[in-house]
Amino acid sequence: MGEGAVDPGIARAGAAVAARRNELGISQRELARRKVITAAALIAFEKGRAWPRERTRHTLEELLQWPAGTIARIRAGAEVGEPPTPGGDGADASVVADAVELALARVDDAIEELPPPADAAWPRRIAIVLADLRRLEGITARAVRHSGGSTPVVKALGVVRSRYDELMRRAASAPGATLGQRLYAARRAANLTLADIAAALGMTTEFVEAVEADQALDPATAHRIEALIDELG
Repeated sequence: MGEGAVDPGIARAGAAVAARRNELGISQRELARRKVITAAALIAFEKGRAWPRERTRHTLEELLQWPAGTIARIRAGAEVGEPPTPGGDGADASVVADAVELALARVDDAIEELPPPADAAWPRRIAIVLADLRRLEGITARAVRHSGGSTPVVKALGVVRSRYDELMRRAASAPGATLGQRLYAARRAANLTLADIAAALGMTTEFVEAVEADQALDPATAHRIEALIDELG
């Protein structure tokens, strides 16, 4: 393949890797920092211009929670499909825990780079980080169910939830905090669960979870939640 030329098979595999990276919250910078693959080499691969070495592909597959050989099979035309969920053995659980740790390192970088709460960019930036943490929590929670309750994966889930809790409380204390952020902080301060708040509002736990994630609300519902926050405070 000539320099700069795009190979359709490599482009297909690279696009699948990029999509899976984004799903797991693994950045190009984090992979480079871990010395898995340089940012330039990863970009070339994901654009279909270069094929990584076998050892690099194997490491990527481990971090992406894919079976060995998946990247090569995708290049050859295999369907991407859903990656298999981890089994209960220690090796698979360790891979999942490592992948979560990698994604958390990316989130921690984003947290460190947050502007001061008074900055006009604060609401948008912190909302992005919180959304990443919610997505990572969902992925890790599913991994716990499929790993047979493996201790490393359970511990990883605990770390993700702790980070989310810290950041939501920080967001709730900032000027201009959203209704969802303030509801979360009030609920946690009162030692109440999602189910408790759902019962108080006559809603489902899924609805309360969506509210805390800043789903749009009609004025009447928002007023009820504001009143509940005042009562909890």
